[in-house]
Amino acid sequence: MMNEHEKSDRPVVPASHRNKGAFASADGGEGRGLAKGNPSQDNTDRTQCRGNVPSALERIRKAALRDRRSKFTALLHHVTIERLRSSYLRIRPRAAAGVDGITWQHYGKELQSNLEDLHARVHRGAYRAKPSRRVFIPKPDGRQRPLGIAALEDKVLQGAVAEVMNSIYEVDFVGFSYGFRPKRGAHDALDALAVGLLRKKVNWMLTSVVSSTSSTTSG
Repeated sequence: MMNEHEKSDRPVVPASHRNKGAFASADGGEGRGLAKGNPSQDNTDRTQCRGNVPSALERIRKAALRDRRSKFTALLHHVTIERLRSSYLRIRPRAAAGVDGITWQHYGKELQSNLEDLHARVHRGAYRAKPSRRVFIPKPDGRQRPLGIAALEDKVLQGAVAEVMNSIYEVDFVGFSYGFRPKRGAHDALDALAVGLLRKKVNWMLTSVVSSTSSTTSG
């Protein structure tokens, strides 16, 4: 089943553990069912500000699923104040501030007016992203890892736009894709690999190496 087109390996992503204890946690965890091609993603935000947001993204997702060659040319109206609010609430409150020094708490003091102003600037084409703040994190080998910290308002808009775009691109992913996807990450991929190696006969494995000098954005 691992080599079939657009199908991932069988239950290989434990739900109760995350790579603590090498392969033991991955093998002993509770798995999920076989993922076929494109698992459906829940577009509903875990906030009180839901409104009609999920249904709008669901219509986009279904349109993309019906015709993979569809071209979406009018998506800006989906970047609503409520979607911006949901994006703001998903940001870690203690995340580092960008070059403007605006923190999550400071922006939230006048959240409604700030979001309305951001929404207006975006829709009239006046929004301009701020430069990222460069910081360096020490690595165990003595080198430094460069990080680019975006301004909070940029994070808010980026999150809202990414949510809209994900409703289109998610239908093109196969079940064993983990990188930069909602509710998935590197630990899930490692758990899947560990359990797959233990439970199935493996003929070959591909790996990729990411340069340590590449820049990463936090937040």
